[in-house]
Amino acid sequence: MSPKLLLIEDDPLLASTLTETLAVENQRVEWFGDGGEALARLSLDHDYDLILLDLNLPTRSGLEVLATLRARDRHTPVLILTARAAIEDRVRGLDLGADDYLAKPFALDELEARVRALLRRRQNDPSEPLALGSLRLDRQRQHFTLNGTVLSLPPREHRLLACLIHYGGEPVDKARLLEDAFAGEPVGDNAIEVYVHRLRRRLAASDVRLRTVRGIGYLLEAE
Repeated sequence: MSPKLLLIEDDPLLASTLTETLAVENQRVEWFGDGGEALARLSLDHDYDLILLDLNLPTRSGLEVLATLRARDRHTPVLILTARAAIEDRVRGLDLGADDYLAKPFALDELEARVRALLRRRQNDPSEPLALGSLRLDRQRQHFTLNGTVLSLPPREHRLLACLIHYGGEPVDKARLLEDAFAGEPVGDNAIEVYVHRLRRRLAASDVRLRTVRGIGYLLEAE
């Protein structure tokens, strides 16, 4: 699935430009121009891969947004976008938990490069859970939750679902699933189909679907 970004920027023209630029990189962008509204949204949905945060915002400043966010979410990367020249503001943002900053005006190429770097860092961080809809994989504890409830799985089903959520939103061919999920274990010709059927039953009451992609393999996606 393409990365989900939250852009908090009060300049509509700049926000539109950034949204279009990042969409070319296959990134989904949700935009808010007000700090208070952004915090209200974050209280309902904190499942973002990256937050781009302006410091000069109406109702709640960018630093207030950052401090509130970090009080409950230590992991989501934050890239500060600031027109403030004072080094103190940048240092304060980094001290509050921002991962990087970019001073305005900036080149779009540099923004794209910094976004890619932060997304790579998040993807490679084993402390970060993988999420798709209401399904989450805690990579440190190696367990799944579905709708907030622990989903207990036999080892093979667990490995298969872990492989599928890693490629969440993208089709995965059978050869890849056999290699990643079963790692050379002897399995029958229809083993994948059997475990896929079992996983579909477990996911049936959720917003996550495991689809067959003809001629390719399987696709795990959120509705």
